[in-house]
Amino acid sequence: MSLLRDLAALVGRILIAVLFIPAGWGKITGFAGTAGYIASKGLPLPAVATAVAIAIELGGGLLLVAGYRTRWAAAALLAFTVATTFVFHPFWSVPADQVMATTINFWKNVAIIGGLLYVWAFGPGRLAIDRS
Repeated sequence: MSLLRDLAALVGRILIAVLFIPAGWGKITGFAGTAGYIASKGLPLPAVATAVAIAIELGGGLLLVAGYRTRWAAAALLAFTVATTFVFHPFWSVPADQVMATTINFWKNVAIIGGLLYVWAFGPGRLAIDRS
């Protein structure tokens, strides 16, 4: 059972990271577009915010997969996801034709936050550099 649990923790970390690593890479390749989107939400310093998002998504995602500084990576990704959920998925204040998609994305992010809380609370398992 211990090996199965450790494999599940590894696969779980990888599956969570699959959301963040491509998103971070996409922000590198589409830096100007991402900064423009952030600016359209009225946030300050959109280029800086884009660079921070890249560091958290790509860096945190890779750390999560490796199981290195796992709790810190999960905490950073968690804080990032909480912030972006309320800024970019406010289903309560979008036009009616956007409510369904925005609501789905909001609650999807809530589930991701739950998974990241679990990693933060219990660590990466034994199949990780951190080995907890």
